[in-house]
Amino acid sequence: MTATHITAVPQATVDAPAYAPTSGTTSGTTSGTASGLPASNGRRPVEMLRRRWPTALAVALVILTTADGSGELADSVGAFGDALPLLPLLYVIIHQLGKPRVTWPVLGAGVAAMVALRAQDVVSQPVALVAIALAVLVWGAVRGTPHGGATFGVQAAGAFAFGALALVGLAVDPDLGRYLVAAGWFFHGVWDFVHLKLDKVVARSFAEWCGVVDVLIAVHLLFLL
Repeated sequence: MTATHITAVPQATVDAPAYAPTSGTTSGTTSGTASGLPASNGRRPVEMLRRRWPTALAVALVILTTADGSGELADSVGAFGDALPLLPLLYVIIHQLGKPRVTWPVLGAGVAAMVALRAQDVVSQPVALVAIALAVLVWGAVRGTPHGGATFGVQAAGAFAFGALALVGLAVDPDLGRYLVAAGWFFHGVWDFVHLKLDKVVARSFAEWCGVVDVLIAVHLLFLL
């Protein structure tokens, strides 16, 4: 009798667990977009504009203000020299109020005051603005300041320096005045960016907006007129 040999055949990989892709992934692509780029890429310009809207607003304002380019040198120096004292005046007023959130309303009131001053012939606009700044500084010296004496002294020095540049720039020949007025606008731009960095006195959005406006106007006075 012949013995029957039975060879055991190993069981194939029937019992091995099958591979299943994890949820949220697909073969050959990454999550987000079909190209593998983050889904937020298309929103980056919008996000940048949302964060930097003061800069965009400042550039648009300067372009609208200076695009004509047909004005005489004396007229441009006079207009920007008249407006220069408003810049430190805003800082002095907001410093005394102690509330950066009111920065933009104070700017609106300041622009309205400039329009009213320009409509009368009794006192010149820059002299009136400097006088208001001095009155506010006296008020601060008597009443006290919410940010302390050191910050008050810095704001007072700024009011005197920028006001003096404006008044002297308007008093001299326009060929020289343009450099003095441009220096006032440029250094007030530096002033804005320092306050933006320190996050003091005025709203950050205003400091960014005003800094860009100031530097661009200085460039216009020096090179584009």
